[in-house]
Amino acid sequence: MCNSSTPSPYQLPADAQTAPVGDQDPDVSGVRPKQSSSGSKRKLEYPPAPAPLPVAVIDNHTHFNFRDGLVEVSAREAMDVAESVGVKAVVQVGCDLESSRFTVEAVNADARLLGAVAIHPNDAPQYAARGELESALAEIEEMAQHPRIRAIGETGLDFFRTDGDEDLAQQRYSFRRHIDIAKRLGLALQIHDRDAHSEVVKVLKEEGAPEKVIFHCFSADAELAKICNENGWFMSFAGTVTFKNAAGIREGLAVAERELIMVETDSPFLTPHPYRGQPNASYMIPYTVRGMAELTGIELSELGQLLCDNTEKAYGSWE
Repeated sequence: MCNSSTPSPYQLPADAQTAPVGDQDPDVSGVRPKQSSSGSKRKLEYPPAPAPLPVAVIDNHTHFNFRDGLVEVSAREAMDVAESVGVKAVVQVGCDLESSRFTVEAVNADARLLGAVAIHPNDAPQYAARGELESALAEIEEMAQHPRIRAIGETGLDFFRTDGDEDLAQQRYSFRRHIDIAKRLGLALQIHDRDAHSEVVKVLKEEGAPEKVIFHCFSADAELAKICNENGWFMSFAGTVTFKNAAGIREGLAVAERELIMVETDSPFLTPHPYRGQPNASYMIPYTVRGMAELTGIELSELGQLLCDNTEKAYGSWE
């Protein structure tokens, strides 16, 4: 069930579909490409608003600084729309110095936001190559002392987009440094784990994990979910759990302990089925929550309360 139209802040300009296809690198420009990885033109319309959830939830991973296509929506506008469908708060996440600085400004401006700051594993080798990784990590630690910054992240390992021994060594070093910062400041750790499940676990064990660890956009299967259960690590599920080719992720959700599951958008990415590939936003979370309710057999209101409670256990109160 959904509303009949896209929320007004997300409606495209009349000439949007005739605009040339963009070729921006999202990690450089802060604008998501207008074409898919296969080279086909993406559908740029934001999906219709879903029916509101009966119990409000929290989007624990979003990127309000990251614009999709031709639409630019402010963090306040995004939160107003999200709140109208039962998403009462978010964690705004930084991936580099620029987006982490944005995050600090955003949490200062809107009480519905908490924040996370970090250097993304794919960006760490670039900072290192410029001789700037140490100063960047020092600034991340300084920003992380803001009272509304509650997590270090997203950090971790990404073996999909980064290769070469030197770059991978910088990823590992950066990850270990982020773990240290999170532990010393008593903050949660948001994990980016792409094709690196066993090594992420290995590093967490070697370094000693912080008290609260969140596997952002859980992308593994039942094996990793069982390890998370054993260690009390949270698993956050994005729109990927609704994808037709994501049987492993659904197996992970099936065995995950209820007290350890959360929900996120990772917007503007990972839009849930049936709108996969279109722009994503925090107001889209009800599609994912309803999918999770169907997969787990947990009644929708009960699941919403569970997700909200778990998220506040991980990050603390938004008050």
